[in-house]
Amino acid sequence: MDVIVHGGAGTQPEQPSERLSVLETAASRGSEAASPVDAVVAAVRWLESAPAFNAGVGSVVQSDGTIRTDAGIMTGHGSAGAACSMPGVEHAVEVARAVMTSTPHVLISGEHAVDLAASFGVNTRVDLWTERTRRRWNEVDPPMTGTADQLAWVQDHFTGHDTVGAVASDGERAATATSTGGRWFALAGRVGDVPQIGAGFYASEAGGASATGAGEDIARETLARRAVRHLEEGAGPQTAADRTIAEFENSHDSVAGVIVMDTDGDAGRAHCGESMQTARDSF
Repeated sequence: MDVIVHGGAGTQPEQPSERLSVLETAASRGSEAASPVDAVVAAVRWLESAPAFNAGVGSVVQSDGTIRTDAGIMTGHGSAGAACSMPGVEHAVEVARAVMTSTPHVLISGEHAVDLAASFGVNTRVDLWTERTRRRWNEVDPPMTGTADQLAWVQDHFTGHDTVGAVASDGERAATATSTGGRWFALAGRVGDVPQIGAGFYASEAGGASATGAGEDIARETLARRAVRHLEEGAGPQTAADRTIAEFENSHDSVAGVIVMDTDGDAGRAHCGESMQTARDSF
């Protein structure tokens, strides 16, 4: 199994070597899986449990002081599932897989997604706060008097753009998954690119892609779909990644990154911004 993972695009991370080691372990765990779907879930689960990444237990906080997680998953044969706005769910990728494999739907949100997670044995009501998120939340003083007041505050505080993701291939089939805690101090209930098919994740018979960065701009560009379309038109994975980010830069003054893998297991990566850590493994 060939696997590539990313830990988000943006500024230079703290403790980059430690983060890279976690990414390498995630890729290794994915490469040992039995199928591309199992591979991306295993890799992303590992990153969701690592506090250094903005997913699962490392997720950021929305304007009402609640941490909510999102994820999406897709196969090259067109099966897809996503879940979003889930308080207390560490392994959002598992909920996205349950939506894909066990419901007639593509996206489930909020407390209903949490209930679905519980019905499939995914842990819910998990404490997702870390020392880092608690410290940063304590440094701000958002209004708690209603959405209108929070929205005015969000205009000045909304920031960040980290995500985790993985793409895998067994030489014939591809799958991709992306997971996040969103962006710092987003308006409560905000949903970004990650659980939107074609924006934060996409796969076809040509391969798959996982995107990271400024979610609103990524959603407007359907960035992951754009990357896979380049594969479908005959570009190699690195060329597909480079073209996708070049096109993004032509339209937006913000940060994005993408990892791409074709069904042969060849991979590419590109980003605009200071950093995007990735790791690869095969078994």
